[in-house]
Amino acid sequence: MPRRSPNPHTPAGEKVLATASELFYERGIRGVGVDLIADQAGVTKKTLYDRFGSKDALVAAYLTRRHERWEEWFSERLAARAAAGAAPGVDRVLAALELAEEWAAENERGCAFVNAHAEIGGSGHPGNAVILADKLYMLGVFTGLLRDAGNPAAEELGAQLHLLYEGAIVAHTTRAQPDAFATARAAARAVLAPSA
Repeated sequence: MPRRSPNPHTPAGEKVLATASELFYERGIRGVGVDLIADQAGVTKKTLYDRFGSKDALVAAYLTRRHERWEEWFSERLAARAAAGAAPGVDRVLAALELAEEWAAENERGCAFVNAHAEIGGSGHPGNAVILADKLYMLGVFTGLLRDAGNPAAEELGAQLHLLYEGAIVAHTTRAQPDAFATARAAARAVLAPSA
């Protein structure tokens, strides 16, 4: 994944990206065409293509921007939890799951990356690399939280916690389990209990 989202270089390009981001998340990638994006952004299609090259590149830019937003929001709040006394290991893992629940409550359509993968996954689309990078980021978060606590099984347990996190997101979004994040936290405690 690019380290930073593409810079559209102009106010019009930024407006295109902001408009596309909102539309892609709310309506889906395939449900939104460049005509609608250009119209809602108040630009021409030529401006859109001049700034991003293609709809696929715009989708990748949307996903990159979304990941940056999530990573900044999440890392700042997790650091604040640590500063407030959340100990390395179990406490910080549970804090991470609480923060994911907080984010999910504000983003009712669920994970933008899961949604995007449902539409473009396996297609060779440039957005796929961004989706994978986002998922690997969170796998790294859980593994890192355990590694920082000196847990010798950090890799294996981090992978298990990542699956709990991803499952909670999907179960919460589909409303299959209204208390999905509480269930994930209980399961995380159980997973970590023998090694805590």
